[in-house]
Parts: sequence; C-alpha cells; structure tokens
Amino acid sequence: MALVRQVKKTIEKYRMLARGDGVLAAVSGGPDSVALLHVLARLKDEFDLRLEVAHVEHGIRGTESKADARFVGDLAERLALPFHLKEVALPRIKAELGKGNLEALGREARYRFFAETAVARRLEKIATGHTRDDQAETVLMRLLRGSARKGLGAMAPVLKDEGERMKAEEKIHPSSFIPHPLIIRPLIETSRQDIESYLAAENLQCRVDRTNQDTTLLRNWVRLDLLPQLKEKIDRGLDRRLARMADVLRDEEAFLDAMTRSVFQEVVDKRGDFLRLPLLAQPKAMQRRLIRLWLEGALGHLRGVNFDHVEAILGLISDGPPQARIALPRGREAVRSYDTVSLKKNTRVRRAACCYSYALPLGGEIAVPEAGVKIASARSAGFDARPDSGVEAAFDLKSLPEMLTVRNFRNGDRFQPLGMQGHKKVKDLFIAKKVPLPARATLPLLIAGEEILWIPGYGRSEVARIGPTTKEALKVKIFAIGDRPSAERSAEGRGLRTVD
Repeated sequence: MALVRQVKKTIEKYRMLARGDGVLAAVSGGPDSVALLHVLARLKDEFDLRLEVAHVEHGIRGTESKADARFVGDLAERLALPFHLKEVALPRIKAELGKGNLEALGREARYRFFAETAVARRLEKIATGHTRDDQAETVLMRLLRGSARKGLGAMAPVLKDEGERMKAEEKIHPSSFIPHPLIIRPLIETSRQDIESYLAAENLQCRVDRTNQDTTLLRNWVRLDLLPQLKEKIDRGLDRRLARMADVLRDEEAFLDAMTRSVFQEVVDKRGDFLRLPLLAQPKAMQRRLIRLWLEGALGHLRGVNFDHVEAILGLISDGPPQARIALPRGREAVRSYDTVSLKKNTRVRRAACCYSYALPLGGEIAVPEAGVKIASARSAGFDARPDSGVEAAFDLKSLPEMLTVRNFRNGDRFQPLGMQGHKKVKDLFIAKKVPLPARATLPLLIAGEEILWIPGYGRSEVARIGPTTKEALKVKIFAIGDRPSAERSAEGRGLRTVD
C-alpha cells in the first residue's frame, strides 16, 4: 500500500483532485496505466470519485493490440467501472494523409478521444500514467533537442487539456474540442521500479507492448540505453534529480512568464506593433521572451517558431536597416519600418509598384485610387491662402501652368525645398522623414511642368511661393475618397502627416 500513500501525497501536493470529481483514466494495459487504475480505484471512495476507463486501439499491432483492448475492458469490468473504447486504423490514416509518423498520430488520436469522452461524460479530469522515469526521459530528450527553460520543464503534474493545445496548434480539427478537462499525472513522482514492485505484490497482470523495445525510436533509446548508462556513470538517482530540475524550471518559467507579460505593454503600441527603442532597453533575455510572447499572441501558438526566427527578429530590430522584413512560419513576416516592427501576411510574390499620373486642372478635382485619396484645387485671394494643415498647400497662381500633374514617386526625383536655393533628392527627404516604403510607392506628388511643387504632408517647393505680390493663389487639398470634411484624419495611415 506504500504506492497508494505515495500517489495520494502527490495528488494532494498538486491539488489534482477535489471530492466528487469525475476522472477518466487513460489505460493502455501496460504496467504504469494498470497501476494507475488500481490506485485510483482504491482512492475512489476516499475522494468520492466518479471513475471511468478509456482505451484507444490503434490497429498497429494487429491481434496484439486487439488483445490489449480486451484486457483493459475486462479489467474495467472487474472493477465495475464504465469502459470506453475507440478503434482507429492509424496505418490507413497515415497513408491517406501522406505524412506524419505513427507515434505522433497515435498520440493525437488518444488525446482527442479522451477529451471528447470526458466532455461527453461530464468528467473534469483525465488521468494518465506518466511516471518519474517518463519525466526524466522527457527532460533528456528535450535537452538533446536544444529546448530552452520552458521545454526543460517537461510534463506538468496538472495541465489544461492537451486536446485544447493541439486544437490551438491546428493539429486537429477545430470542432473536435469543447470545454477543457484537466490532465492529471498522479504517478509523476513515482518510479517505474516502485510500480513494478506494486504490481508484483498485488499479483496484477499487465500487457507488454513489443514496440516499446524498438530503440530506433528516440524515447525508447533514451529509456533503454542512454538513461541506464548515465545512471551507472553519474548517479543511480538521476531520474529523481532530473524530475526535480523540471519542477524548479517550471516554477521559474511561470515567474518569468508573469514578468514578461507585465513588461509587454511597455514595448508594443495600441496596434500590437513592437516599439524598437523600448524593446532594446530591456535585457537580451527579456527581449527574446517578449518576441516569443508577441509571436505567440499573433500566431496563436509557437509551433514552427525556433531560436533562429527569434534571433532574426532581434537582428532586424537592433542592427537591421530602417526598413526591412524577414520571413516567418505560417506565411507571415516581421516588417520593420524605422522604429516599429509589425507582423504581416507574406504575400510571397509582391506586386510591382504601379506608376500613375493624372492631370489636375486649376480649380478642379481628381481621384487618385492608387493612393485612396482625392485632390482638390480652388482659387483663392492671395491674403487668404495660408494652409490650415500639412494636407493643404497654397501657390502663387500666376507662376503655375494651366494644368498640373499628380503622380507618384520616380527614382531620381528632385525638388527645391521651401527656403532653399538648390534641389535635393526626394528619396533623401523620405529617409529623413521616415516615410514607410509602401507609402513612398503610392504617395501623390503635385507637379508643375518639370518641378515638384508639393509632397503632401512632407514638404513643398520654393517654386510658386506666395509673396507680397501674390494677388491670387491656388489652394490644393488632399483628402480620403469619400471623406472630404476630415482631411487630417483621412491622411493618417496613407503615409501623410498633418503638419509640415
């Protein structure tokens, strides 16, 4: 009965069960799950549990796996517990999908069935037979794969329904899960040796899965070859040490995650874009965590996101050019535009920037659909021609030709800024004003002959400047299509600024 006391202690330590809970025991028929079921059956009255049993027959090992299902069904019947069986043909499913491995597909099928059954039967918990040895193996596997602190925390004693996680990662159909039973691991502090001793003392039979001896599978190799050698060389209690390390790392990860979330609002704007300078003010370790949290929030999960992606985003933010982008998983890309970084859909093949040109008569109005704006001009008395904002400009009418041109930027464009004798490149102005690349491609420029008169929101030319001799002026205003009264508001988001 020592095992029962140990499991009860673990249950109470992690608050796995409350009186009256409904528990679905996931039983494969192997030693760990058989011991789990018997211990829970012994604790059933003490915790007033509604205990039921579930088994998935994968169809991988033919008559052997069918015998496993019969064994578990008989075991549930002897204990007078409801039994739920799911039969799936994993080899056929894999062939139809054309991808994946049987181990991963089997795991997905099990957790989907467990979650669906628990929800249908109104059971709050799903109990699995993971042991301290399983925990140690998981830590080693993740260490070999280069996992960080969160991964090395391995399996939590209590966690939200695994099916809900797989749903978030789009490994299963979104409709497969409803509310979320908790997964509990009552044997997580129990060694496999203690379980074998318990089964022998209670004269309990179990099934042996021969595929567990296949050392071409990573977990089996760690279990059968690597871990025994490490125990021999280092410490016979290495599994306990690794499990304890996982506990510590999970606690530290929870603390660091809370700290990261408290800092997060300081480094993003209201649109959810990263603010470069506040992010760089954080320590490097916090920068990485903030980037992962940002990606997780935007993508829904971090599957496919690795260390190299995080480092690439860090490089983009800290050392990259003012405007650049890098590809990310799931058809996304991180896009830096000066001091902000946003996450956008990767359009793969980008459309070439369109070239447009429209004639604007003096006193007329035109639409520029490429920029989503209209431009209107009106004659005005010279003394009443002062612009109200950066989306308005005024010019001496007598210095203008009968027809103006509105077009977008061309390479090599130059203009004479107000108050200057010579010309400067428009590209240099864009860089100085930090105009985003997409805005540069569509921003309308007002042209008189060969001279650029006005770059809305960013500067106007010395040409046709209003002076003391100006008798009549031309006022030009830019506003969103369908939004004449609120030019200042319409300018926002189109690369225009409302002040010069």
